[in-house]
Amino acid sequence: MDIADLLSSDGIVLRGGASSKRQALQAVAEAAASALGLEEAQALDALLEREALGSTGLGAGVAVPHARVPGLDRVCAIFLRLDTPVAYESLDDRPVDLLFALFAPVNAGAEHLRALAAVSRAMRSPELREQLRQARTVDAVNALFVKDVSASAA
Repeated sequence: MDIADLLSSDGIVLRGGASSKRQALQAVAEAAASALGLEEAQALDALLEREALGSTGLGAGVAVPHARVPGLDRVCAIFLRLDTPVAYESLDDRPVDLLFALFAPVNAGAEHLRALAAVSRAMRSPELREQLRQARTVDAVNALFVKDVSASAA
């Protein structure tokens, strides 16, 4: 599964602030409403419901919140970079500044799991994380995911 296929430029947000995990997830839901046509409240509720099962904070400043929502026909993604990391109950207790959110159709079983695995694998790279933190434009972030996918396939 190619991350670049999940993420459009409209789904990349390089933004200032959130002061809490909930505000970060709210920003993800806002981006999902804008880029994916989801209802913001429905997206936020789905993300919060999933977080209630256990934190999606992977560690190293990365979280991969994900949820199934009605109305989608394929797995889609939102990438959000915060200027200031927020407490997120991550596995390593480090605050999070990189959120790669996945939204899947209600009936997307294996496709959703493949997307989660691909994103988790990519975000384990210290080099990619640092490049994402340094990227200044949406196009630069998008190019990093395309490059990472190309490198993975080689």
